[in-house]
Amino acid sequence: MKRSAGKASAKPSGDQPRRPAGPPGKRPGAAAKSSSASSTAPRSSAAKPESHLAMVRRARRINRELAEVYPYAHPELDFRNPFELLVATVLSAQTTDLRVNQTTPALFAAYPTPEDMAAAVPERLEEIIRPTGFFRAKARSLMGLSAALRDDFGGEVPGRLADLVKLPGVGRKTANVVLGNAFGVPGITVDTHFGRLVRRWKWTEQEDPEKVEAEIAAIFPKSEWTMLSHRVVFHGRRICHSRKPACGACPIAALCPAYGEGETDPEKAKKLLKYEMGGRPGQRLSPPPDYPGSPAPPLGAG
Repeated sequence: MKRSAGKASAKPSGDQPRRPAGPPGKRPGAAAKSSSASSTAPRSSAAKPESHLAMVRRARRINRELAEVYPYAHPELDFRNPFELLVATVLSAQTTDLRVNQTTPALFAAYPTPEDMAAAVPERLEEIIRPTGFFRAKARSLMGLSAALRDDFGGEVPGRLADLVKLPGVGRKTANVVLGNAFGVPGITVDTHFGRLVRRWKWTEQEDPEKVEAEIAAIFPKSEWTMLSHRVVFHGRRICHSRKPACGACPIAALCPAYGEGETDPEKAKKLLKYEMGGRPGQRLSPPPDYPGSPAPPLGAG
């Protein structure tokens, strides 16, 4: 259910960004605790080049700030076991997590195990996953990885990167999602949002996901990798959008070298916020207990 947001920090002067109220209903003092970030004006493009050490310090500070804003950050795919997370992550390519979450209840009711999915009638499987797009290719991947799990891993999802990436349709991104969230093995998930934001923040200039992963891994302790991924993706989906970032509602505006690329007026920026930050449902039909927003509707419910 929707909850009220906490109070915003003191009104800034000049071009200093106003910090938003923070996530509704969860640790309302988070924005106030992070007020140190708003005590400095946004970074100027005319400033002298930033040293690598300064960039690392700024990156780690952004991570701490995001931890205050999104203490409830989590994988936004519904799953109950490693197999469901693996399948859901494969389905999430070229579609939203919401659409995947709306599709998987019927999918896992029909095929709850790798053995069941490996033996599926392709046309029936394709029809169930059709809402996620590219359903024929995805059906082939799901049946292929399910057969591999059945034949090579005793029907269990392996907990090693080297094994996961051998499965049909599974790359490093998917493997890191599964390892980090189903097995507790730290990993950096470089999806579209993560890559876009770390380049926007000047943590890396790399475009290749594996090179991005390597450079970001060198900045942060291994213990932070999984939650860093969630926080960055949460921020990209809710505030730091691709085409029109909500700069005027951004809690890390003072640390962002790209401040001003989006809407800087606080009231206009507030209208750009999405999901729980904008007072609307999230992407999961079954969100974690500490999620401050409301669950997403099932498929066909609106």
